[in-house]
Amino acid sequence: MRISNLFSGLSAMAAAGISAKTAAAQDGIEGLDVIGVPTPGALGFQPAATELARDLQGLNSLILVIITVITIFVVVLLGYCVVRYNQRANPTPAKFTHNSPLEIAWTLIPILILIVIGAFSLPVLFKQQEIPVADVTIKATGYQWYWGYEYVDEGVEFESFMLPKEDLADYGYEPEHYLLATDTTVVVPTGKTVVVQVTGADVIHAWTIPAFGVKQDAVPGRLAELWFEVDEGMEGVYFGQCSELCGKDHSYMPITVKAVTQDEYDAWLSRTASAQTGVPQNVQLASAD
Repeated sequence: MRISNLFSGLSAMAAAGISAKTAAAQDGIEGLDVIGVPTPGALGFQPAATELARDLQGLNSLILVIITVITIFVVVLLGYCVVRYNQRANPTPAKFTHNSPLEIAWTLIPILILIVIGAFSLPVLFKQQEIPVADVTIKATGYQWYWGYEYVDEGVEFESFMLPKEDLADYGYEPEHYLLATDTTVVVPTGKTVVVQVTGADVIHAWTIPAFGVKQDAVPGRLAELWFEVDEGMEGVYFGQCSELCGKDHSYMPITVKAVTQDEYDAWLSRTASAQTGVPQNVQLASAD
């Protein structure tokens, strides 16, 4: 009888563990808005969910203004030269070979422009590359053609595959999320520093979330890092893609991140950890005595 109870307990534990794993794997997006998603035909950036993304978008706007001014100036100057110095208006060309003030000006002005760009871009670059102390550390490994994740300090790990069309509704996604949604998602808390360690298992991949302003190549044999902190109040679903050509199914290894509150993150972490250990709290083995 005791042996029978032991086997019954093991069977119940295995069944509950499988059920818990399935439930954890099928965590959907109910109650969360899809925020970071590409829109066909749209212009501009996805909504910035991190300080890094805001910095990058601001830098892009600044450089766009500078480039626009330079382009307008060059076009106007070319037009002036065409009108003023064509053969009909200026039949006798000048014979001088150089103009020192003009040469000094077109040397110094580009230098000043580059200094201005550097003064704004280098702090953004340094902020990306100087990795802060992590509240959550996740290791992301690129495979042909899916992603593997490990929550380094929590002992949670899983693999993430693109969802087929027929399974999207089961996870709470819309048909337009095909090629973007995955069966398991990276879950992160808002308002916390998340450090992602990125590597590749076979060829070079790249882990990218546009709304977070992060992108890092996953190089086999190397461990690179990126970081982000999703703003509080920006809870939602964010999509990314492998951004390095990695083989025939490169287009089919998307990235899905759910940003949730700290309480929701803690609940997900506990639920997922229980599923992966296979020992749910409400299942106890019968004594073999």
